[in-house]
Amino acid sequence: MATAEQLKALIKSHFSNDRERFYTISLQMAAHESKQGHLALARSIRDIIDKERGKNTTNIIPFPGDLKGLVLPEEPDLPKSALVMPAPLETRIERIIHEYRQQGKLKAYGLTHRRKILLTGPPGTGKTMTAKILAGQLGLKLFTIQVDRLVTKFMGETSAKLRQIFDMIQNVHGVYLFDEFDAIGAERTMDNDVGEMRRVLNAFLQFIEQDHSDSLIVAATNNPGLLDQALFRRFEDVLNYAFPEEKERRILIENVLGTFIGSRIAWKTVLSLSNNLSHAEIDHACRDAIKSVILSEGKKVNTDSLTQALKERQDSYK
Repeated sequence: MATAEQLKALIKSHFSNDRERFYTISLQMAAHESKQGHLALARSIRDIIDKERGKNTTNIIPFPGDLKGLVLPEEPDLPKSALVMPAPLETRIERIIHEYRQQGKLKAYGLTHRRKILLTGPPGTGKTMTAKILAGQLGLKLFTIQVDRLVTKFMGETSAKLRQIFDMIQNVHGVYLFDEFDAIGAERTMDNDVGEMRRVLNAFLQFIEQDHSDSLIVAATNNPGLLDQALFRRFEDVLNYAFPEEKERRILIENVLGTFIGSRIAWKTVLSLSNNLSHAEIDHACRDAIKSVILSEGKKVNTDSLTQALKERQDSYK
């Protein structure tokens, strides 16, 4: 149940007609219930708040107006099968989901579920998709923080914006993805560093250390070698992504092509041509092959159309 202080504050905000305070305290109560393992109740409270806010304002997300365009909300519904990855990495993602769902049991033993996650690896290998799947599987909203825009647009006040974002993380339960994270996480001793960016990184280190909300914080970077070493110990899990192996490439191609796949695909040729391509590039190539078939009034994707699309992707690197 909610704490006595929360109940008193809720009543005071009601009689003082402080609607925003009422919403904030209600969301804090939802977070408290979630920590106790009462996930259905917590979700119901958040649903009620979202519905009521929708009746009174066009913006149901309580963050300052000057963060619009920097924090992008969505409600992903991607199935887990959309993410093709090695079994060990899939197991670790399943562990994050399982610990979240069993957080009440962990709390009974003085433990907390892992909720600060760092994703590293080349572009297009599934980092952003992982954040979407975590949000979808846990029934949470995904909030993507566009870190590069945050830094370039608000140089000189980035730390203040970060504080507003972490206040939102505390008050609005969800999955928060810091995309292009190396924009603020670069090593503090780098020669091209400036005083402002050192302050931003120090602020982030402080905020993430002090954060004890129920929200999941996911940071994604294509350049883990640029990150300050002090960051790594702030994250409870570090997941490393890579280009798909042969087995994964075949599963990915079959998944994307679906009913468009031909019965006589020359897999040896196709898999060879897809080597050293990212998940996203293979996905795009498969969709190009499907469009080619549709526009030529064909019925199935054959080896020729698929290899042509893959060659185009490979040629872009020459």
